[in-house]
Amino acid sequence: MIITKKDLTFKIRLAVHSDAKNLSLLRVKIDGETENMDREEGEDFIDQTGFEKIIEADTNHPRTLFLVAEMDGKLIAYSRCAGNDLKRFIHKAEFGLGVLKDYWGYGIGRKLLEATIAWADNNGIAKLELYGVLETNTRGIDLYKSLGFEIEGLIKKDRLLSDGNYYNTYVMARFHEDGG
Repeated sequence: MIITKKDLTFKIRLAVHSDAKNLSLLRVKIDGETENMDREEGEDFIDQTGFEKIIEADTNHPRTLFLVAEMDGKLIAYSRCAGNDLKRFIHKAEFGLGVLKDYWGYGIGRKLLEATIAWADNNGIAKLELYGVLETNTRGIDLYKSLGFEIEGLIKKDRLLSDGNYYNTYVMARFHEDGG
């Protein structure tokens, strides 16, 4: 899917094996650009081989979707939706995304999320969940709400950020009534 927004043209596509090295670098960079992510730069590092394994597993799993946004051959964002195989949780999947800060405001996160929602709705996934949405991430919260997500819960003092203060996070979810 090719999208033009403002003066930017980007493509959203499935992650492939050859993306692994660039995904490793992209994840580290995004983690270092904002405190909205779970990790600080370099924490919980996944190398090229690790991403190759994730991409292979996701490609072969019917309830998991790994997308990337690419511009001029460069990865600028990613999203991953991971389903569950346990029968009591088979109706839901957890979603997360990251966009390079230079590309905020171009609708890339929205397009990744819209593609994921369409995929989930067409694949019997009734509930998409987001964990650890930082309470100060108003742009993210507004985006999620605009696409049907609701706040389901508050986790108090869930994050310790660089200013030395604790911050609350939200659990958010979108429920598609007929599940696909």
